[in-house]
Formats: sequence, C-alpha cells, structure tokens
Amino acid sequence: MSASPVAHLARESGIDVLAPPSMRDDAVIARLRELEPDCAPVVAYGGMIPPTALAIPAHGWVNLHFSLLPAWRGAAPVQHAIWRGDDITGASTFALDEGLDTGPVYGTVTASIRPDDTAGELLTRLADAGAGLLVATLDAIEAGTAQAIAQSGEPSLAPKLSVDDARIRWDLPARAVDRQVRACTPAPGAWTMAGDDRLLLGPVVAAPDGERLAPGELAVGKREIRVGTATDPVTLSTVRAAGKREMPAADWARGVRLVHGDRFR
Repeated sequence: MSASPVAHLARESGIDVLAPPSMRDDAVIARLRELEPDCAPVVAYGGMIPPTALAIPAHGWVNLHFSLLPAWRGAAPVQHAIWRGDDITGASTFALDEGLDTGPVYGTVTASIRPDDTAGELLTRLADAGAGLLVATLDAIEAGTAQAIAQSGEPSLAPKLSVDDARIRWDLPARAVDRQVRACTPAPGAWTMAGDDRLLLGPVVAAPDGERLAPGELAVGKREIRVGTATDPVTLSTVRAAGKREMPAADWARGVRLVHGDRFR
C-alpha cells in the first residue's frame, strides 16, 4: 500500500490527510466536525458514508460516479456497461444520501464506448472528463446555482466483479466472450484454465473466417492462436501464465507445446 498523488500533494501543502479504515470511526467523525468542511467531494471511495458523516458538510457530499445514473449503480459501472454491450456511458455528479448511488444528480457528461475499449481504457477517459465535471459542480454549489435533480428511469446494478466472474465462458457467443474479456481488463483479469494452470488473457478478436471450433477448442498456428466459442472462434492477443510476464499468445503456445485440438476450460 502506498499513498496516492493526492495524499502526497496534500501533505506537502500542510493539509490534513485522513485515511480511516471505516467512516464509522468516532474519532474520524469528530475530526470532520472540527474541520467544518463546506462540501465533501467523493471519487471511488468504495464504501458507504454513514448518516453522522453525511450531515457534517454544509453543502453535503458530492460523488463522481462513472455511469449515467440511475444506470449501473454500484462498484463496477464501467465494467458492467462494457459487458452488457452498451454503446453510450458517461459520468455523473450527485448528492450522496444513505442509498447506493441513489441521490439527486447535479450534472453528467457522456462518452461513447468504443468497440475495442477495455474497462481500464474507458475508465481513464471518464476520469479525465469527470474531473472537469466535478470541479464545475463544486463551483456551481459555491455560486449557489447548482440544481440537483432526482434520478428517474429504471435503475440497474453494477456489483464488484469477482475473480470467479472473470472466468471465460467459451460456450457463449464470440461477441459475449469479447465483451467479458474487455470488461475484466485490467481487473480482475479475464482467465481460463490451460491444463491445470490458470491463464490470464488479453483482449480477443473475433475470427469469423476461421474454421469452426468447439467451445474452448484451440487452433494452433505459427503466428496466431484461435479458440472456439458458441459461434465464431476468437483470436488471442496476449496471455500471461502464473508467475510469467505477459507475452504474445503464439509465443506462449510454442513454449508449452500446444497442439491443434487442445482445449481451454
């Protein structure tokens, strides 16, 4: 564990840095009351703020969330948007309340999801755009011009993805496999079993012109490795075996001496 760049800058500037394991710590609540913050912005905190803390800032807590609320409330909105196959996503600033991402929304920015976006790439773009949105929201609150509007529409949930969620289902169509891999890249990392070993996979590319393969079946070539799905095969890009560096899939296959007809599972 190491301090973030924000924490380093704050400490260099003589600003208090609190890093409690829980916001329910009485000492932290007491310190927040002493600080008397006007407003508390939150980004990727990952926990619920208790009512005692929510009541402290004069203008409340403002959260930057990486979806267009009420879509994808929860810990992994970017991953779920990619996995579901959404074309559009975005970032929202909203007033925190006691619910899970349920508070009224101050503002949004939208972004297209590119066909080859990984969760890491999309999150980077949304973080850049969302930073400006958060600053604009705080400026509007300070100026007294901010208006928070209640969320409307059918909500969807985006729980944190587990390692088990990231195990590739080769019996799904190629498009679904592609989305699953990209949604789980870089974390928790899409994986499959190669023999008795877990293998992490980089993004895949659909190969509609290749020979038809059974789900998980491998076609091993000199320059590429294809894997069967419920529809077309997909071509692997990079892989990383346990304890090894990331490498091109064909290089890894030569090293472990894969042959045509071997299977992932």
